[in-house]
Amino acid sequence: MNRKRSKQLITIIVSLLLVIISLLLKFDGELYHNILYVVAYIIVGYEIVLKAVRNIFKGKVFDENFLMTVATTGAFCIGEFPEAVAVMLFYQVGELFQNYAVDKSRGYVASLMDIRPDYANVYRKDEIERVDPDEINIGEVILVKPGEKIPLDGIIVEGESMLDTVALTGEVVPRKVGLNDEVLSGCINNDGILKIKVNKEFGESTVSKILDLVENAGTRKSKSENFISKFAKYYTPIVVIVAVALAVIPSLVIEDAVFTDWLYRALSFLVVSCPCALVISIPLSFFGGIGAASKMGVLIKGSNYLEALAGTEIVVCDKTGTLTEGVFKVQKIDSIGYSDDDLLRYATYTESFSNHPISLSLKQAYNKEINEKLVTKTQEISGQGVLAKVDGKMVLVGNEKLMKEYNIKFQKSKETGTTLYIAINDEFAGTILIADKIKKDSYKAIKLFKNSNVKKVVMLTGDRENISESVANELDLDEYHAELLPQDKVYWVEKLMRQKSSVGKLIFVGDGINDAPVLALSDIGVAMGGLGSDAAIEAADVVIMTDEPSKIANSVQISKKTMRIVRQNIVFAIAVKIAVLILSSLGFVSMWAAVFADVGVSVLAIINALRILRIKK
Repeated sequence: MNRKRSKQLITIIVSLLLVIISLLLKFDGELYHNILYVVAYIIVGYEIVLKAVRNIFKGKVFDENFLMTVATTGAFCIGEFPEAVAVMLFYQVGELFQNYAVDKSRGYVASLMDIRPDYANVYRKDEIERVDPDEINIGEVILVKPGEKIPLDGIIVEGESMLDTVALTGEVVPRKVGLNDEVLSGCINNDGILKIKVNKEFGESTVSKILDLVENAGTRKSKSENFISKFAKYYTPIVVIVAVALAVIPSLVIEDAVFTDWLYRALSFLVVSCPCALVISIPLSFFGGIGAASKMGVLIKGSNYLEALAGTEIVVCDKTGTLTEGVFKVQKIDSIGYSDDDLLRYATYTESFSNHPISLSLKQAYNKEINEKLVTKTQEISGQGVLAKVDGKMVLVGNEKLMKEYNIKFQKSKETGTTLYIAINDEFAGTILIADKIKKDSYKAIKLFKNSNVKKVVMLTGDRENISESVANELDLDEYHAELLPQDKVYWVEKLMRQKSSVGKLIFVGDGINDAPVLALSDIGVAMGGLGSDAAIEAADVVIMTDEPSKIANSVQISKKTMRIVRQNIVFAIAVKIAVLILSSLGFVSMWAAVFADVGVSVLAIINALRILRIKK
């Protein structure tokens, strides 16, 4: 428990003990009883009275502190000492619950702040200096020891290790990194010593941008929060005027009306009219929703976006890096007259002098040391493939045109992806399929979207028609459009925006620089933060820190639960208050009922708001 809540709890307990003593002990006359009540009131209520006075001088007259002070002072004036103390006691109990709820929900968001690096070890003049990450320049080399956080984004120039990426991605399985791998700030180096060449300044690093997103998430208010702010601004002075009228007018116009009775009713009216339940619980619900999402590795840049997610009707996804892994790999080997391993070996050696993605995919699949002396002749044939002499054999690796060019009889592949045709010594030897792979999580994401009553899931991609069609059919998408340029994606998003209802929202999910325009155009832009470009993350409203599209569907579920809780609190608080306001103005309920309607409703609304934090990973 923090110091503020500890102090608050002590004042409540001490004040309550004094009230109990006054009730249990029998004194001659009411003087000693009243003295104990006044002392109890000062202990539990002086901060609220002090705030009310300070706010009056600041021009903020009509707030909950003012209402509590006026109501309790009036209660003392008409001799209701126990009720005056009770109002402050219950109010402070409500404040204690509020502080506990805010601290708990803030804890989930604040846990992200642990990724902020405290220092960086940089090589300067052949020595290692410990400096602030802000002082490191692009191109400098930093040293990261086991157990330390990586302070800035960069490329490994020496060493290998296992990285704990859970703070960024939510993934508990460590990631292996080595020479020339790119690493992100905020990860923890588990075992090896790494030398990293910095490629981004601290202000542009991954960790800095994430922290900025979290810190500024609260600056964008949702419609519900704006409604409550405006509601409280006009509502409070109105109820004060009504309370004054309730105290004064009846005693002037109604025969035999007793002023103290109507003053008591007016004070009860003031107590119950305080909009604490709404003012506290609504922002708390949104803050809790953002906290629950951050637990799952989803950064929502503001409560307005959290609210908008609940109305999702159309989800539009990029393909490469979003629904697929974004990395080309050898998916299938069909060999004729050779083993699969031998066919892969000949193809890899033939492509070994190239840095083309196809060559890199072959090398990754082969995963053995290449003896360059075995390749004695190599020739690249533009637009067709490569010819090389490998271990004394002439090898052709390329597309259909290459086979036709050399009059090789071959079997045409029907697989979707990039097919390499291989011939050895003028004989067709088989094919190797290289393709991007659909993420396992994509199947789960599409299923969750459809279970969440999303009307349409659409894929927009710049990839070839046949590949796009295969992915769309495999994932059972409602619609897809292929071979698109960035401006084409904008056209289709604008067209899809016109297909949703007036209250519906369109989400676009992407990860590349070319996705930035449509991320900004859509109602809610979602960037895949783990693999996404800086431009995409900057333009997005929601950032998924893993490469799991199902997290978007989870965010929609969190949003819907948050909005259900918000609506429940609004309806419950207003209904109870209206009922008790009417009853208190008619004199049917005492100030004790008024206290329950104010503080009790606030506590119940806060407890209800806390339910959002029970979202499971």
